[in-house]
Amino acid sequence: MKGSIVAHAALCALVFAAAPAAARLTEINVTAVEPFADGHAFGDTGAYERVKGTFKGELDPADPRNQVIVNLDKAPKNAAGRVEYEVDFFLLRPADDARGNRKIVYDVTNRGRKNLHWRLTDARLASPAGANDPRTAQDAGNGLFFRMGYTMVWNGWDPDAPRSNDGLAMKPVIATNGGAPIVRVIRDELQSGTRGAQRETFRLTHEAATLDQAQANLTVRRNEADPRREIPASGWAYANAREIRLLPQGAKPEPGSIYELHYPATNPRVLGIGLAATRDLVSFLRYESADSKGNANPARPGIKAVIAFGSSQSGRYLRDHVAQGFNQDESARKVIDGILAHTAGVGGVFLNTEFGQPARTHTQHEDRTFPEGAFPFSTARMTDPVTGKIGGLFRNDGFDPLWMETNTSTEYWQKGASLLVTDPLGARDVELPANARGYLFAGTQHGALAWMRSTPGNCVNPRNPHSPTPAQRALLVALDEWVSAGIAPPASRTPRLKDGTLATPGELKFPAIPGIQVARRMNDIGVLKDWIKPELDLSKPYRPLVPQVDADGNETSGIRLPDIAVPLGTHTGWNLYKSPFPEGELCDRDGTYAPFTAARAEREANNDPRPSLEERYGDHAGYARRVEEAVKKLVAERLLLAEDGELFIAKAKSEETAKRFAPQAAR
Repeated sequence: MKGSIVAHAALCALVFAAAPAAARLTEINVTAVEPFADGHAFGDTGAYERVKGTFKGELDPADPRNQVIVNLDKAPKNAAGRVEYEVDFFLLRPADDARGNRKIVYDVTNRGRKNLHWRLTDARLASPAGANDPRTAQDAGNGLFFRMGYTMVWNGWDPDAPRSNDGLAMKPVIATNGGAPIVRVIRDELQSGTRGAQRETFRLTHEAATLDQAQANLTVRRNEADPRREIPASGWAYANAREIRLLPQGAKPEPGSIYELHYPATNPRVLGIGLAATRDLVSFLRYESADSKGNANPARPGIKAVIAFGSSQSGRYLRDHVAQGFNQDESARKVIDGILAHTAGVGGVFLNTEFGQPARTHTQHEDRTFPEGAFPFSTARMTDPVTGKIGGLFRNDGFDPLWMETNTSTEYWQKGASLLVTDPLGARDVELPANARGYLFAGTQHGALAWMRSTPGNCVNPRNPHSPTPAQRALLVALDEWVSAGIAPPASRTPRLKDGTLATPGELKFPAIPGIQVARRMNDIGVLKDWIKPELDLSKPYRPLVPQVDADGNETSGIRLPDIAVPLGTHTGWNLYKSPFPEGELCDRDGTYAPFTAARAEREANNDPRPSLEERYGDHAGYARRVEEAVKKLVAERLLLAEDGELFIAKAKSEETAKRFAPQAAR
């Protein structure tokens, strides 16, 4: 008997030794629990609490689920041979768990920033801090997700995300060659003023291995297609290992010009750990009651479902989360049930790579030769005639989520979004799988949200103020119903080849609007062979297309909210830079807005081919009736919530809107 017990124990030990050790969240530390909004009650859910802290985890480099993480095998290991990490997290949860819906809505942070609680609820923040450190009811906007009873979750995933202003990040984990520093010549692209304030110095993405300028090379060019001009060593200097400046002292970069530095970099972070950290946090919050030390799950046990939202960089992150296998946890459980990825186009994040640069975003003028858009583009599985590869975004392994992807007009011009629903050469439509939907928010620019104005900024044309957030709210509700009750969401709404709503820029029927400069090209997508040289192969390019427009210049396909279905002007997803920026280049991810004239005489005097408001609607009351009709249709189609429909109608009937129908001289 004793011998059989010993033999059984030995067999068990052998089995456990042979099995891969599960990656897991090992410790969760709550550092603060505070009332949110002074106990303000959100509908039936009641009050909310703020919960903040950090969590720790460990990863086994030998586990097949972790082997996709680049350089994980080169990271420091603990006594058990695992790689440890530590990450910030933040929750907003119902104070009374019994009154919540026991569902998580996970919002992927964008460069350390939270978005869901304010951007998607049309908040007028009590202060700028409310975006990343929400404390007041005003920071919750219309309170939709609070009223619905969600636990809202955020965490860091990028070690370079700024922690200033309550940003969320993770501690860096550095890869080495057996303890020796990894050094590699890489490339940084540096610009001033296009995506932020104009700069006097440039910060490098990675640490320079040496400050010897002889081992580095700095170039500049005005436009993306221009030849590079070398800046001699006398024209620049290292300020430190993470920063350079131009010389002589006081010299400033040309706004919008493209500077590139090739330099030997060192100490690459193991950036793919961020994907695993998100996987393990969400899995823990969903399935576990406490960590191994007895610390309670701050989301509280009994979570029934998880949906996720990400916008721009965060939407691209969610595409990678699915494509790289992180929607299966280490116990073979699904992590996220449903995902809404917004404004991702066909891109991923330049993250899970040695010397990755996750802050990059590929557009026609900026970051064009960095990794982002590569086959497979679509959730539909297909063959790529350019590379010969076969695949799709989905893994078809039983862990794919229910999937929604929403894009604005800009992603068709800048991010190849048409390739989500066509073959790679743009020759035929493809049908998405049953567990996927795609939507265009017609007439909308990339970063659109409520309360925007049409000031030009860096662009030559007034920017597009149209907001998609009412439709985003409706789709998130539909996603929840899809996940929780199996109710299919609205059918996809995207431009297609078969009905002529996709076109090349040259085929666009855009009108000649006085004072508006028109974009004549889009961002090409090719095969990036080498991001360091860089080498982009456009000998056999992919063929992205853009949405076709009507005689007003407004798009004819997609979800057309009342401001587009019953327009007061023309809305686009493109714009062009103005001086002192490179004129003629696409103005980052901004759109254009051109209002209609009030009366026929005014439009004829301006040589405007678009009918005036008077000619379209007769008067203000006629316009308001048309808006009501559009609202009823969108609500019936579940593309607009009834409460948002009421706001559109009230706005249409408002005195402010009535002023638009007065002649220009009377305004």
